[in-house]
Amino acid sequence: MPKATPTLTTPTASKVGPWAAIKERLFRAETRQKLLAFASLLALMAFFTAASGNFLKADNMVSILQATAVNGVLAIACTFVIITSGIDLSVGTLMTFSAVMAGVVLTYLGLPLPLGIAAAILSGALCGFISGVLIAKLKIPPFIATLGMMMLLKGLSLVISGTKPIYFNDTEGFSAISQDSLIGELLPSLPIPNAVLILFVVAVAASFVLNKTMLGRYTFALGSNEEAVRLSGVNVDFWKIVVYSVSGGICGIAGLLIASRLNSAQPALGQGYELDAIAAVVIGGTSLAGGTGTILGTIIGAFIMSVLTNGLRIMSVAQEWQTVVTGAIIILAVYTDILRRRSR
Repeated sequence: MPKATPTLTTPTASKVGPWAAIKERLFRAETRQKLLAFASLLALMAFFTAASGNFLKADNMVSILQATAVNGVLAIACTFVIITSGIDLSVGTLMTFSAVMAGVVLTYLGLPLPLGIAAAILSGALCGFISGVLIAKLKIPPFIATLGMMMLLKGLSLVISGTKPIYFNDTEGFSAISQDSLIGELLPSLPIPNAVLILFVVAVAASFVLNKTMLGRYTFALGSNEEAVRLSGVNVDFWKIVVYSVSGGICGIAGLLIASRLNSAQPALGQGYELDAIAAVVIGGTSLAGGTGTILGTIIGAFIMSVLTNGLRIMSVAQEWQTVVTGAIIILAVYTDILRRRSR
């Protein structure tokens, strides 16, 4: 019998082809999710516009943008952590703690504005570093570690401030961080607050880090298959600590934004913000199982949460029912994420 001619399998057919197909499917799934989220945002705006004539007023649009700036920056911080398949419940109180530390430096110590900004961001990064060490080195589950950090920071904020707000009335230029409009000075027809400009700067920087740097590659790798990354010789603990530190530093920026908006550091504020931030991340297409996610999707999710909250308030929906709706949105977003993972 004639011998069968062996079939040579080319690398393109056996390796590159399937991997390219998998990436293409993931890209299509992420694109569909972002388009769906954007369509939902437009539908919400159309509904609230029809329900109330006050929704599209300029003052209300500025209020939505201000709220989205804070929640959006927190959501970006959560995106890094969730892509690694972790969770951070401390982002809200970490934001407050960073604002309080800025108040200590600027109001109590009377130091220059740049030092107060640095204090807020570095305080956030330090707290994120501690959370990362608890998770990576002590092997405490992220949920428990960040829950403990949330309570710890809430208490520290109250202790350091003496349970009283810290005002920035004597700090020249602090309110301009969030409330002034650099774009409005150039284009008077677009009085977009500086907080929104900062949000988009942070979003662009975060997107670059996730897509173009080694930190971004390891962030996605940790969420996709942490054990495989460990076996390949990568220092998993180090990169996990870096991710939580970066997330904490971004929360410090959110602390500056909300303190500038209120012109004070409110030590009792912050708890509950983490739910809106996590909901925005999941609505934007980042999987709670890790390994996938985009900053653009997160920003769209943050706008959805802000428009929903503002629209319900404009329609005079009671605060308790607003909370019910937010909880339902979170459950729906998580269930949608489960369905997405099954389809993949």
